[in-house]
Amino acid sequence: MTRRRVRNPRGPPCRRSVEGERKTGVTSQDVLHMRRAVALAALGQGGTSPNPVVGCVVVDASGEIAGEGFHAYAGGPHAEVVALREAGERASGGTAYVTLEPCDHTGRTGPCSRALLDAGVARVVIAVADPNPVAAGGAGTLRSHGVRVDTGVLTEEAERGNAAWLTFVRASRPYVTWKFAATVDGRSAAADGTSQWITSPEARADVHRLRAESDAILAGVGTVVADDPRLTARVPEPLRERPVLRVVADSSARTPATARVLDGEAPTLVAVADDAVLPPHLSGAVRLPRADGGIDLRALMAELRGRQVVSVLLEGGPTLAGSFLREGLVDRVVGYVAPALFGAGAAALGPAGVRTLAEAHRLEFEEVARIGPDLRVVLRPQPSKES
Repeated sequence: MTRRRVRNPRGPPCRRSVEGERKTGVTSQDVLHMRRAVALAALGQGGTSPNPVVGCVVVDASGEIAGEGFHAYAGGPHAEVVALREAGERASGGTAYVTLEPCDHTGRTGPCSRALLDAGVARVVIAVADPNPVAAGGAGTLRSHGVRVDTGVLTEEAERGNAAWLTFVRASRPYVTWKFAATVDGRSAAADGTSQWITSPEARADVHRLRAESDAILAGVGTVVADDPRLTARVPEPLRERPVLRVVADSSARTPATARVLDGEAPTLVAVADDAVLPPHLSGAVRLPRADGGIDLRALMAELRGRQVVSVLLEGGPTLAGSFLREGLVDRVVGYVAPALFGAGAAALGPAGVRTLAEAHRLEFEEVARIGPDLRVVLRPQPSKES
């Protein structure tokens, strides 16, 4: 399956490291090669779920790059295996740079720790410890066989590139990106309710890229009723074999039978409150506990995690976005800002539990870029003072 280059997702860094971490002797060349491995990992973005994205660079004993690889799709060869195959005999006595601790178990593929040992690699440099207890342990196995292991090189960069999977494993829930489109004054619709289209074709194409990278696209029933979206990823070349799941948060079972999200083009999950009266066309809906006038969002996240949904793109409406923010379930914000002013109409964000300035949800800018005539801003929540 051909893959195209995509941008790394952004997410909060975590400074966890492999037990027995050893940074002595790490050089500028180590940083350079690990940065290349991080870039390689990004090439698998959107195709590896529910597995992580991983990149690997193998450098021979003379210091020259001998092989490169990345994990391209779930069930396919891991990054280390691809890089070792390219390196061949030059891997013996060399160094492997890996963005995630090599796996130490046999799943759909064999353990990468064993592949590195069989290739005769003398040193392995790891960016991030594997938090998955089923696969972790590669660093220890390598050390026990005399391989030098250094860790903690470009950990923050590698964790941001793998933010969705790391959140899925560490927090036991999907990674949530809230996407919105708005005018400069923060309006997502004009006073008469019109909203298509606030942003440019270029911005909308970028949104489809975001959708294609996600495991699920989530919208509230208000958006489904008002805009009748398809919630599909329309990109020239699919990034994944598993289709993107469409999810509708519909506490009262109001999704119309004619809604395009029910057209069969892609799988759809309608989540309703446990006391909702279901019409025949929603007989397959999932019932979840009711909370704050809607469905329990943490229960919804648990339902999606059980379906191996690693990443969720939250698209509309403002009420649902406000609820996710109140619950602390937004990991990244991607906003598309059009050079227009409405002065009235619907706000992009509904009530988010903020009463005073001190309670504002504070974010950090990750990226600001021009997309056609619009701006794309990427932000993430600031880490808490306790962390």
